[in-house]
Amino acid sequence: MKTHTHQECLKKQREAVKHRLKKLAARQSDITKKASLIRESIIQKYQEIQAALDEDLRTTLSHLDMEERAAVAALDGLMERSCSVIQDIEQDLSRLTVAMDQTETEPDTMSIFSYPEQQDMGTVDRVLDLLNRTDPNSVRLDEAKAEQILCLTGNMLLLIRSQTPIIKTLLKSYSSEVTLDPETAHPKLIVSPQGETATFTDTWQQLPDLPGRFDTTLNVISLQGFSFGRHYWEIDVTGKTYWELGVTYPTIPRKGTTEACWLGRGHESWCVEFFDGEYTAWHGGVPHQLPFTKRFCRIGVLCSFPAGLVTFLAADDMTPLFSFCAAAFSDCLHLALCPGHDHNGINAKPIVICNASSPSTDR
Repeated sequence: MKTHTHQECLKKQREAVKHRLKKLAARQSDITKKASLIRESIIQKYQEIQAALDEDLRTTLSHLDMEERAAVAALDGLMERSCSVIQDIEQDLSRLTVAMDQTETEPDTMSIFSYPEQQDMGTVDRVLDLLNRTDPNSVRLDEAKAEQILCLTGNMLLLIRSQTPIIKTLLKSYSSEVTLDPETAHPKLIVSPQGETATFTDTWQQLPDLPGRFDTTLNVISLQGFSFGRHYWEIDVTGKTYWELGVTYPTIPRKGTTEACWLGRGHESWCVEFFDGEYTAWHGGVPHQLPFTKRFCRIGVLCSFPAGLVTFLAADDMTPLFSFCAAAFSDCLHLALCPGHDHNGINAKPIVICNASSPSTDR
């Protein structure tokens, strides 16, 4: 009887897990569909922006083309008048040549004097009038207006550049001020008075052995913890050859040599590590090698509590590096940094939090 009851219990548990598995698969499908719809909407908006720019370019160029045609037509008219005068002069020259030839063969003929002087003067007046009316500099494009168009397009370009990458504008709006907690810093780390930098020192500082202080790993975490909304930080790692940075629950182990003390090696923290020219994302002790070789100067960290996401990116050009989905965070999160050993001076520079000028509210 007892065996039968246990069997029934296991069947119910199996059905419950199967039902949950079905729900998870449906949720996965739903997320894929939503992401696809969002992607299509974003693409459509970019296409509409491109279409609007293309139409504006067409309209602007059509105005320039119309003005060019008008100027070219005006010059065509002036050149046509000039050609007509040249043609008339050529005919007069031809008649004069014939008259002169006749004079040479018939010296007594006075035909050379039959060419009216007033006609000669008329031609001179006509040429002078033509030259006065066909000054090439009298026909021009409206260059001042063209400069204004260039100025407006330049302003448009500046506006677009100020708003792109769009992801940069968005993430900056999530910026949250943080300061490093010196009471958590390993004794070989010097935290600046403002709490914005952490620098390795080869000297073990005589500091109180507080419960929250890391005593093996070169870690320090932020004084502030966050438990809702979205938060974004940028960390300057310029000139460094080794570093780790990410976020952690306050429950991360601080003492001893356990692997979980290292950022990303336990389930309490998430991080990206740069070492020996390679980037690795860590969580739960599982490494994810990242396909990047460029040495980035700034690393961005985004925490989204609504989505349960921790996202890392190269803030230099907003290149996405890696995202972890925790589904739901079980505790508040602190920014966590490890500047690493100085490695004979090649990694001596500090790791720096690039705080925004003013803190933002949770979103």
